[in-house]
Amino acid sequence: MPTIAYFGPRGTFTEQAALGFTEQAALGGDADLVPHTTIPAAVGALRAGEADFACVPVENSVEGAVSATMDTLAAGEPVVAVAEHVLPIRFSVLVRPGATAADVRSVASHPHALAQVQRWLAATLPAATQVVSSSTAAAAVGVADGEHDAAVTAPVAIGHYPLQALATDVADEADARTRFLLLARPGALPEPTGADRTSVLAVVAHRPGELSALLSELALRGINLSRIESRPRRNHFGEYRFYLDFDGHVAEERVGDALAALHRRSQLVRFLGSYPKADGSGSPAPEANRDADYHESARWIAGLREGEHA
Repeated sequence: MPTIAYFGPRGTFTEQAALGFTEQAALGGDADLVPHTTIPAAVGALRAGEADFACVPVENSVEGAVSATMDTLAAGEPVVAVAEHVLPIRFSVLVRPGATAADVRSVASHPHALAQVQRWLAATLPAATQVVSSSTAAAAVGVADGEHDAAVTAPVAIGHYPLQALATDVADEADARTRFLLLARPGALPEPTGADRTSVLAVVAHRPGELSALLSELALRGINLSRIESRPRRNHFGEYRFYLDFDGHVAEERVGDALAALHRRSQLVRFLGSYPKADGSGSPAPEANRDADYHESARWIAGLREGEHA
């Protein structure tokens, strides 16, 4: 049975995402889930061979990129994403058994969770003091221990703690979602499906036009860029790493050609994986950028080099 290290503790959305990954065919429908206190610790367990996979959040539609994940992917031994899972973010508000809304004077959660239920809290628990916890699950532990009166948590938390739901399906934004990655040590990549995403990070020279030139390598090959984020380079003030997600799989000629160009242009490129998109949306190559087009042009160039000028 494979082991998945995940950003815990138990009862978080990352645990829910890890459970979602276990349903994928590659994991055989089952896995041993092991919580870790931080994202670097979960990925560290993978790098050390203590786990077969690591499950980490990478971006939220309301709060944006998860900087701890981005920084962890940039440092240390390489790891690659082999799958993604997009989880709708709907919260449960948990209290001690028998408690009502009138009993709630404090409500705790992770700051990202509190930010996503502000309207609900203002309408339902306007007098409650909001308390920041290290995670939604830690907030649930605080309620169970009598430190807080209510916790905004992932729905899975109610199965781990002796609490009851004051409310469920809570969210200010009906379409709030978080994308999670399943990471593995480098090895055989998932086969291309025609609905794939490739992730890389790149560092470019600190000169005018360098980022534009980098992105043009994707556009010239008909590759759709779906996400770009920047993070500062530690010990290099004023310099940044750029994280790119784009359509396609490294096994495709256009993507391989683009990655080779990024490698030539950049000070550093780290491949972060090619994997199926969670939504299954297709990523077909446009005309002149299909594999057959690359193969035909390669044959033509080979002929020219051998003196065939037809």
